[in-house]
Amino acid sequence: MSEPYDYIIAGAGAAGLSLAYHLVQAGLHECSILLLDRAPKTTNDRTWCFWEAGEGPFEEVVFRRWTQVWFHGEGISRRLELAPYAYKLIRGLDFYRFMQGWVAEQPNITVRYGEISQIREHRGGVAVELEGQTFRGRWAFSSLYQPPPQDSRYHYLLQHFKGWVIRAQKPVFDPEAATFMDFRVAQQGAVRFGYVLPFDARTALVEYTLFSPELLPPAAYDEGLREYLGVLGLEDYEILETEFGVIPMTDAPFPRRPSPHIINIGMAGGRTKASTGYTFRRIQAESHRIAEALRRTGQPFYPEPAFNRHAFMDSVLLNVLEKGRCPGQRVFSDLFRNNPPARVLRFLDEQTGILQDLQIMSSVNVPAFLGATLEVIWRRLGQSAPKRG
Repeated sequence: MSEPYDYIIAGAGAAGLSLAYHLVQAGLHECSILLLDRAPKTTNDRTWCFWEAGEGPFEEVVFRRWTQVWFHGEGISRRLELAPYAYKLIRGLDFYRFMQGWVAEQPNITVRYGEISQIREHRGGVAVELEGQTFRGRWAFSSLYQPPPQDSRYHYLLQHFKGWVIRAQKPVFDPEAATFMDFRVAQQGAVRFGYVLPFDARTALVEYTLFSPELLPPAAYDEGLREYLGVLGLEDYEILETEFGVIPMTDAPFPRRPSPHIINIGMAGGRTKASTGYTFRRIQAESHRIAEALRRTGQPFYPEPAFNRHAFMDSVLLNVLEKGRCPGQRVFSDLFRNNPPARVLRFLDEQTGILQDLQIMSSVNVPAFLGATLEVIWRRLGQSAPKRG
């Protein structure tokens, strides 16, 4: 066994690298950190998008930002001003390169690569097995994702998407405005929309996205992309890059602390927003809170509300979509047609007060959401009530 580390971080993706960054930024320079991953990340395997007011911790690697977005839905086709927010894009490879360079300059961070076979409690701390070698630590933070078990009290949708970075023969894109949601594609019983992130007048990442319980056959994503490019009037283009992703949209609880000294982080710890799939900024907030808690108390735990009304409202929206109580394109169209964009984004960021929450909820199909609210309550209470003999 190696000498013990203060913190072992299993997984060097967005969650693991962000936590390491925030630990050092919090002043924990003297604490030893072991960062483990399967292999160095050398490809542009994903894209993170998020909205943010002002500058964030990784402003240096923001590839593109937009202060305006297009929304196309039922009864609305509008270019929206996002102020005080900007919609930002970070490419995976840029983030990895930046963080790898930063990690190399930190004398208190050690990096090891290989397959992690086990993370377990060991003598008041943890032991992590990597390629036959055992590393000990005070705390382990794991972003190794495991789907939550199925439970009838909760909802299980997937956000799945395929994207092409394309270069058009002619200038066809507006570099000043991204397309946030474009429902001008056949819905086919699910929530389906297009998404355009322009890099310049000829180049953009174009995505075809669905919210549904099951994945499509691989060829169906290409068909959806071609259909959407037809909606955009694009015929002559070259595909430069391809990306595919699946994000859980579930209100099922993730095990945040599977054992006394092991904490799940990122998507593995339930940081993905259940109703939208957005994760990156929530990872930053979590990493900051963990780092500040460790700095103040030596413990990685921070207070969370016993009842999170925004998480409850996520469950209600998932029920609306799962049960087909109101078409998804109508729900999102109502939100952006009847509210200022900044209010919607604050709501999705869980930064609104009760009055603004009521304004948001009254702007959508009230009977559909009321029915969903009652079913969510019934599911939670009905399933958790003790059985009588």
